[in-house]
Amino acid sequence: MSATAAPIVDDTPPTPRSSRRERTGWYFYDWANSAFQTTVITVFLGPFLTTVAEQAAGCELGADSCVGYVYPLGIKVAVGSYYPYLISLSVLLTVFVLPVVGAVADRTRHKKRLLAAAAYVGAGATVAMAFVTGERYLLGGALFLVANIAFGAAIVVYNSFLPQLGGPDDRDGISSRGWALGYLGGGLLLALNLAVVTAFTEEGNPQRTLDLARWSIVSAGVWWAAFTLVPLRWLREHPTAAALTSGGNVLTDGFRQLGRTLRQLRAYPLTLFFLLAFLVYNDGIATVITLSSQYGTEELRLTQSTLIITILLVQFLAFGGALLLGALARRIGAWKTVLLSLVLWIAVVIAAFRLPAEAPLPFMALGAAIGLVLGGSQALSRSLFSQLIPAGKEGEYYGFYEISDRGTSWLGPLAFGLVFQLTNSYRVGLVSLLIFFVVGFVLLLAVPMRRAIVAAGNRPPRVL
Repeated sequence: MSATAAPIVDDTPPTPRSSRRERTGWYFYDWANSAFQTTVITVFLGPFLTTVAEQAAGCELGADSCVGYVYPLGIKVAVGSYYPYLISLSVLLTVFVLPVVGAVADRTRHKKRLLAAAAYVGAGATVAMAFVTGERYLLGGALFLVANIAFGAAIVVYNSFLPQLGGPDDRDGISSRGWALGYLGGGLLLALNLAVVTAFTEEGNPQRTLDLARWSIVSAGVWWAAFTLVPLRWLREHPTAAALTSGGNVLTDGFRQLGRTLRQLRAYPLTLFFLLAFLVYNDGIATVITLSSQYGTEELRLTQSTLIITILLVQFLAFGGALLLGALARRIGAWKTVLLSLVLWIAVVIAAFRLPAEAPLPFMALGAAIGLVLGGSQALSRSLFSQLIPAGKEGEYYGFYEISDRGTSWLGPLAFGLVFQLTNSYRVGLVSLLIFFVVGFVLLLAVPMRRAIVAAGNRPPRVL
């Protein structure tokens, strides 16, 4: 009598299903939170808090230069260093906060409440910038820390919904549409704020300029809070198995689960290797975006109006770029598309090195190229990583992903700064960033994506 063959068991998680309404709700959180990134972080907050710190240091409002110091917690800080130090401190704190938030997100049955809590704490702190007047630089710094940490926490929870909204073949398109809508929303509010600032600024009235910057920051908090209502209304809860069986305190369970995950990370070395590749090339992307204005003003001697137009150009073209690369990913796969985008980033850096000074049109053309490649490379990296996460641990792993996104953003600026200090050349400093894109490309190319996805217990998409 012949033995009966053992049944083949497919232990990969079932393909998630979601409605168009739910996916649209998810897209709208990108629309909601991008206002904070563009209006607050990219344009207004740095100059605003620096000016407030200068007033606290006794500098005259509107002075061309000021060498002064403030003393937060008794520490002597140059006014020009106050905002960069705040960014560094917020990044340090997020390293500890984000994985915990992700672990809690995986253990709770009410993930939307966690998203709401993080989003509204961040939006509330941003709106409270209305009270940062006169010399209240400490209040401004504290509110920024709260807002920026809450922003990162909300992103972790938001990203953890992605694997639950579609199967392996759907996530690239879902992620790209969300990222595209985010660039469109962030660009729209920024354009409105810049139009208001331009229309109402008075020559010789620096207080008016400062007030307009403050209310522009507040508008981003209002925008963030208002449009967060859409995902909170349209998203559905997708509790994990751990959440359904958890009977204890979600916070303490989250801490215990985080400890177990940290111990088990070595079981997924290919997922960690992808995170390393992302850490390297994303740092290059972030540094190019962060330092482009400084490069334009100091090296290329371009006007403020040229920089503003270029920033808006990048925002709106990134909308189309995210959709374009998302469509390309459907044909050749997300992994190959991200690799192609890194080749394009290398070309962008080389082109930036060769830009002539005092020539706005070539700079704007380069900004257009950045916009087309920027959104797609980030959106597809997010969806690629979703394939490498063990089922039920989306929040935790996106916590580590967000740390890779934000927690090492000092490496590129450090390399740029060191090269500039040695050569006194912004152009050579910019070229030093090529190392991030070249090494990131090589590391990502070395990731066996299909094997890495299977090792995480997931089904690979048809095209990679």
